[in-house]
Amino acid sequence: MIIYRKATMKDVENLHQLINDFASQGLMLPRSRNALYETLREFIIAEDEGQFIGTGSLHITWDNLAEIRALAISPQYQHQGIGQKLVAELEMEAKNLYISQVFALTYQVAFFHKCDYRVVSKEEMPQKIWKECINCPKFPKCDEVAMVKNLII
Repeated sequence: MIIYRKATMKDVENLHQLINDFASQGLMLPRSRNALYETLREFIIAEDEGQFIGTGSLHITWDNLAEIRALAISPQYQHQGIGQKLVAELEMEAKNLYISQVFALTYQVAFFHKCDYRVVSKEEMPQKIWKECINCPKFPKCDEVAMVKNLII
C-alpha cells in the first residue's frame, strides 16, 4: 500500500539519488544535498511498504503563489497515478495555506495537463519566481514550460 508523508532527514539520500538520476537524463534540474537539507520541509514522500518510490515539493514564492518542484517517481512505479496523487497532496497543502495558485516549470507538459494545469507564457509569471534562476545551469536559456493551476480555496 502506498503512503504519502512529509520528508525526514532519513530521506535526503533517496531524494538526492532519484532527483539527480532524472537530472542526468535532462528530465529535471539537479539538486545538491545542501539544497535538499535547506528545503526538506517542502517535500512529500511516496513510499510502498517502507520503500521510497517518489517525491515532490511545494515551494512558496509569494502570498498567493507556490511552485511544485522536484516531482519524481521511480521508473518502475511510473504510470500508476502516483505522480498525480503527489500533485494532489501538494495542492491540498497549498490550499491549507490559503495559496490560490500553483505553478510548475516543467518538461512534462502532458503530465501536468492531466493534472489540469495550463501552459502560460513565462512573461505572465511574476518576477518573484525568477530569483533562483540565476543559479540554474540553464540560465538564461531556460527551456522549461511554465504551467499554472488556480485552486479553489
